[in-house]
Amino acid sequence: MIVVRPALSLDAPEMAQLLNKIIAIGGTTALVRPVTAQDLKDWMAFAADKSAWHVALEDAAGGVVGFQWISPHPKLPAAACDIASFVKVGRTGLGIGSALFDATARAAERLGYTWINATIRGDNNGGLTYYQSRGFRVWHVDDNVELETGQIVTKISKRYDI
Repeated sequence: MIVVRPALSLDAPEMAQLLNKIIAIGGTTALVRPVTAQDLKDWMAFAADKSAWHVALEDAAGGVVGFQWISPHPKLPAAACDIASFVKVGRTGLGIGSALFDATARAAERLGYTWINATIRGDNNGGLTYYQSRGFRVWHVDDNVELETGQIVTKISKRYDI
């Protein structure tokens, strides 16, 4: 049974390990360099009063199988927040993302946001499908975006109205 709770700084090492496996595989995140637990702690501290972080655990005593956060973004209006979602390699399609999003959408509303932005690489079919299944709709497309590696991708921004 998946348990979702607010993320703690103590979760950062497991979250970094999960995210680094996704980054190493490539193709589903704009992140191209490994992250550290300290990176995640720093991100969690950024705009903490307008952000929400959640982890999904295998069960109440289990390890992290996914995490998601919302936070303000300088390219978005104050009424909107940005979302990022990550599920452990090999565990997608099992309801982890759905459980995380339920908690995240409630948090976004509590924080006073009226919509959530998800920006997904155009070649990330799993991510595009996930956000579409949650009710996100395309509102902006950026073509020819260069990643740190020099790779050129399309980024699709989807919007979920709370």
